Amino acid sequence: MLRICLIIVIAAGLGAGALSFFQVKKVMEQTMTERNEQKDAKEKEIAAHTKTKATLAKTQKDLKSTQEELATTRNDLKASVAKVADLEKVNQSLTTNLERTKSERDVAQQTLEQWRILGVDPAGVRKLQADLKATQSKAAAFASENKILNSNIRDLNNELDKYRDPNAIVKLPAGLTGHIVAVDPKYDFVVLDIGKDKGLLERGELLVNRSGRLIGKLKIADVKDHRAIANVLPGWKQQEVMEGDQVLSYQ
Repeated sequence: MLRICLIIVIAAGLGAGALSFFQVKKVMEQTMTERNEQKDAKEKEIAAHTKTKATLAKTQKDLKSTQEELATTRNDLKASVAKVADLEKVNQSLTTNLERTKSERDVAQQTLEQWRILGVDPAGVRKLQADLKATQSKAAAFASENKILNSNIRDLNNELDKYRDPNAIVKLPAGLTGHIVAVDPKYDFVVLDIGKDKGLLERGELLVNRSGRLIGKLKIADVKDHRAIANVLPGWKQQEVMEGDQVLSYQ
């Protein structure tokens, strides 16, 4: 009976040991499986991280390239805008010139039509223009000669008046002005910067003005084309006349 019990106990122990072995084996297999799964997941995570880093580096490189292209595009756009502005100015200038040319053409056509109606051809127009220019030159010469003649006539009339009535007042052009450019205090005469070119006549009288004050009176003694000599009249002398003093007619 004891032997049987021992056998039963041994059998029970072997059964329990076998059961524990199978349980441990199962746990180990499950642990290894979990470890392998974690390893695979870790490797996948590392691979994904490596791929993400590579993608990020490529994205940063592409972004830098895009920024450079954008800067270049902006510069090109700015240059294009400036070029367009310059072209618009040129176009405006050309348009203005074209309109002016058209206007001049229309005027020329109207003028030619007027000459055509009068029966004058272009050659005749040129001759008329030449004749007009020659006539204008002659007229200018006559005007200059007439000015000289009128000046001579005034001088002669003034010379005659000197003998007719020595005390007669010689009339000078209204608004006549000039300045004293030299003074001789010893002999009380001055030099003026005006002459026959302004209508000045011998024996004519001028007032001397300085800053709105009457300084004295002059009587013309000798007249040249652009200069004159005048004596200071003693009875009218308020102060010493000076270079730069203004002289003016008062008749």
